[in-house]
Parts: sequence; C-alpha cells; structure tokens
Amino acid sequence: MAVEAPALICSAKGCGDAAVHALLWNNPSLHTPDRRKVWLACDEHREHLEEFLSLRGFHRETVDAHAIPEGAG
Repeated sequence: MAVEAPALICSAKGCGDAAVHALLWNNPSLHTPDRRKVWLACDEHREHLEEFLSLRGFHRETVDAHAIPEGAG
C-alpha cells in the first residue's frame, strides 16, 4: 500500500490553498545562521509573507515548495 505525502498547505492565516512556494527564514536572535525555518505560501500570499519576514530581517530565500532543503523546518 502506497503512502501519500501530506499536502503542502499555505501558512497564511485562514488559507487552505495548496502551497507552491517555500519561504526559508530564521530569526538571528534565536537561531544559528545556518538554521532555516519554513513557511509555505500559495501564489496569492507569497508576496505578503515575504514582506512580513523581510520587514523583520528574517527572510533568507524563497524556493519551490517541493524543493525545500533537507534539514529545513
């Protein structure tokens, strides 16, 4: 029996759409420089979530949701 991977859902509050982007970030006051946390985003919420993280100096890069680097999370 095949096991399906869990659906990737946008991290924006109240959104249930499929995520197509992974926003990699870290909070330098809490995380080591190489640590990457992940927020998922649909096309509609990508810009908003990137802006939220960027204003705080947390955003590091955005990649395809199916290309999240190993160890990020």
